[in-house]
Amino acid sequence: MNKEIPFHVLSKSTYIKGLQCEKSIYLNKYHPELKDAIPASRERVFTTGHEVGALAQQLFPRGVDCGFEVTRSGQKSVELTEEAINEGKDVIYEAAFQHEGVLVIADIMTKNENKWKVFEVKSSTKVAEYHINDTAVQYYVMNKCGIDIDDISIVHINNQYVRQGEIDVRQLFTIESVKEQVIPLQDFVENNITKFKEVLEGENVPEIDIGEHCHSPFECDFKGHCWKHIPEYSVFDLSRISKKAFELYRKGITEIKDIPDDFPLTTAQAIEKECFLLNKNYIERDEIKSFLDGISYPLYFMDFETIQYAVPMFDNSRPYQQIVFQYSLFRKGSSDADADHYEFLGDGKSDPRKTFIENLLRDAGNEGTILVYNAGFESARLRELASDIPEYEEGINRMLPRIADLMVPFQRRAYYKPEMRSSHSIKMVLPAINPEYTYKNLEIQEGGAAGMEYLRMSSLQDEEERCKIRKNLLEYCGRDTWGMAVILGDLFRAVDSC
Repeated sequence: MNKEIPFHVLSKSTYIKGLQCEKSIYLNKYHPELKDAIPASRERVFTTGHEVGALAQQLFPRGVDCGFEVTRSGQKSVELTEEAINEGKDVIYEAAFQHEGVLVIADIMTKNENKWKVFEVKSSTKVAEYHINDTAVQYYVMNKCGIDIDDISIVHINNQYVRQGEIDVRQLFTIESVKEQVIPLQDFVENNITKFKEVLEGENVPEIDIGEHCHSPFECDFKGHCWKHIPEYSVFDLSRISKKAFELYRKGITEIKDIPDDFPLTTAQAIEKECFLLNKNYIERDEIKSFLDGISYPLYFMDFETIQYAVPMFDNSRPYQQIVFQYSLFRKGSSDADADHYEFLGDGKSDPRKTFIENLLRDAGNEGTILVYNAGFESARLRELASDIPEYEEGINRMLPRIADLMVPFQRRAYYKPEMRSSHSIKMVLPAINPEYTYKNLEIQEGGAAGMEYLRMSSLQDEEERCKIRKNLLEYCGRDTWGMAVILGDLFRAVDSC
């Protein structure tokens, strides 16, 4: 294969990919068409990273920007960085350095006399291991380029910061020096760079089998390609199977039907295996009946949607706090009564929390069971609201004991159908019980996408498009709550039929 060597062979990101899997960097370079589609959630991570990076520049104002957005070229960014250094600039953003085919970009660098402090900005709330490897290769290249580095640090989000008024960037960010961790890795970096270059100069795709590395520290971009020999429903899908699935895989076992009878499985895994092989349902009548006996009317089915902002949008909120923006609530006064529906959706611009809880406390009444799917989530959001808006604490505290978790019978495998594919998520349970209630016919199909659409709605000027997003959000959240009513009805039928 004739490979034309470009300006740079490796970057910080491809170096990190190489540490995870050398096959990945080869495919990334020569077969990018095999990449999985980028999910909306990951695109949001990229966008958040850019927003946080731009905000962090306020920690060191009046810098010269040498980044790709200015130059549109890695080569030109390197040249512009060199010019800025030679001109005596003391704050540089997106400074680019290239050494022997390895390109790195320093988010921020500041000069103190003749030495430089380097800052790598992350939108995370702590320093992760891959951040150390990331800054280690950055330090290596910059050092080889003759930059005298006094210190190198990670700038990350302080999740204890509470916004009051304008964003205080010095409170929002935490700066942690990682120089002492980075310097001992320099030989490791050099050896890996040599190895990764050899991989990219090879004629064939490296023969690396799937393994735990496919998910750590990130889900690999080429998982769909590398895992195409794995059945749609396999040993990897059994609940909480973890590393034991790879133990089976390395014995040549991927099909659930081939799991040996003496292979240790949990009770839940054994139920999933048996139901799949015999195509039968599993019902623990007494446990389901015990759950149903705890329900009282009027009965409510409730679901929340939330969004997380890396940089808090509203006063009295923290980075990455789950901000409630929507609920759907169905009420049944008795078992044979028609359901009344209540719902709330924020406008996407103002803080929705106070109006949210005012409406919810009114709509949910003062008695009866409130069914949710994953009570830990809704209960945690209500406790946060009680803390953030103390005037509603008393009402919220009266609501909390009324909450019951519809997920429990499925999580405990008191009720299981093979169509659930080892999952107790409502997205799998509901269509397994009634295929008519699939999520695939909705414009919004999961909570992360709902948050993304709400965020998109907040920036739209087109009222027609805003109305379309509102309709889709209301339909999605309503599917969850009405779906709970469908699920509950099936639980009653399951008990009655036993």
